[in-house]
Amino acid sequence: MSTAPGVEICTLIIENRECGGRSDQTILDVAEEYGIFIPTLCRLPGLSSIGACRMCLVEVKGSNKLLPACVTKVQEGMEVTVNSERLEAYRRTTLELLFSERNHICSVCVTNGHCDLQSLAQKLGVNHITMPYLHPHVEVDASHPRFIADHNRCILCTRCIRVCAEIEGAHTWDLMGRGTKARVITDLNRPWGESESCTGCGKCVQVCPTGALSEKGQAAGEMMKRRQFLPYLSMMREVGK
Repeated sequence: MSTAPGVEICTLIIENRECGGRSDQTILDVAEEYGIFIPTLCRLPGLSSIGACRMCLVEVKGSNKLLPACVTKVQEGMEVTVNSERLEAYRRTTLELLFSERNHICSVCVTNGHCDLQSLAQKLGVNHITMPYLHPHVEVDASHPRFIADHNRCILCTRCIRVCAEIEGAHTWDLMGRGTKARVITDLNRPWGESESCTGCGKCVQVCPTGALSEKGQAAGEMMKRRQFLPYLSMMREVGK
């Protein structure tokens, strides 16, 4: 196997399975190549990885901390545990926090049945919440002629921010505030329909994992996201550099 200068081939153990990968790959990259499932929400092929959702936390032998698999590079001899009681508890708690922080009502959501958050909860067996809901008063921005931003359903994955900056180059989206007050905003917190930088391409809508960004006129169960364009556009951008 040929590698770029400075990149080495590493042998590591992931979930008691011997795997091989390049030193410039992450644990998640190698795990996916070997068909080992690690849950994610903020990661999407074609976009940069930032470790925001913390769903992909794994145990690495020799480390007291849980490490995000999407941004942790592999090393020779690394031993990684993907499934354990500790990890299961962390992931369930993280999902519960995401559900309780905003107002996720699946039965009336435009992406019901096609939602990454909903699908992951079903896969991990999170069918109820054990912590109190915050019930925040957050707005729905329907000022754009084609799209709607429903902040009740946002999980702050920042996919929209990254695709707008890295793929479209418009830099319309950004993050404002901290903690439970954090919000995804357009321009300097102006209504989406008044944005002077938005091109209306809809890439942000397609990468959104929930119903936070949707297209007007789409009924529940019809808003399927199409993301196949991302790896291709990312590759072509790299080739053009």
